[in-house]
Amino acid sequence: MTYSTNEMMTVAAARRLQNGSVCFVGIGLPSKAANLARLTSSPDVVLIYESGPIGAKPSVLPLSIGDGELAETADTVVPTGEIFRYWLQGGRIDVGFLGAAQVDRFGNINTTVVGDYRQPKVRLPGAGGAPEIAGSAKSVLIILKQSSRSFVDKLDFITSVGHGEGGDSRKRLGLPGAGPVGIITDLCIMEPEAGSHEFVVTSLHPGVTREQVVAATGWPIRFAEQVAETAAPTEIELTVLRDLEARTAAAHGQTPGEA
Repeated sequence: MTYSTNEMMTVAAARRLQNGSVCFVGIGLPSKAANLARLTSSPDVVLIYESGPIGAKPSVLPLSIGDGELAETADTVVPTGEIFRYWLQGGRIDVGFLGAAQVDRFGNINTTVVGDYRQPKVRLPGAGGAPEIAGSAKSVLIILKQSSRSFVDKLDFITSVGHGEGGDSRKRLGLPGAGPVGIITDLCIMEPEAGSHEFVVTSLHPGVTREQVVAATGWPIRFAEQVAETAAPTEIELTVLRDLEARTAAAHGQTPGEA
């Protein structure tokens, strides 16, 4: 089966979510990848959303954390304060799954503004629970499309801390957990280099060249000594993903792929 770069990105991200893990899910691309994982390789994953659903099993992708589909399909629903205090700050979240508008070489995230904070070129959706997720989850996965505008040498605003300035910066900040362990894009997979915690390319998606990745990155991106090729999506993964997108489009009046 043929597939798009967006489908490759979603499938590659879904594969990173281990079965049985407890995952704090962001809306948008993270939710799509997490639910694809739940429907394929990780049926026992526990999906938690900021609004309080625990063990959500939506049949369609939610429009927001307040989408009733999440509460209706969850094992239970608790107050938002309990989600953050007991689950997240209590060290019970294995993986935080986040999107971003901008990311830098150390996995720090901007979802606040593009340009000067006081007179921004673009005002973005904001932080939500992302700073707490990035700071307290045992590990973090980041998913976004890659371009030199989104992968920048210096963030316009640091909304959520990844590995700070690199090295032992995160430890010196007193943040628990491993921080970001993977950035999955429509071109490649990046992972933090041991010691420096700078993200380097560890896997290229099929048909993608190093030159394409370099052109789509706003810093001098480096490659691991051994760069793998990401396994192409299987027929099952693509069928499940497209069915999920089609159900979502029908439910929300969208074109498949927009969710």
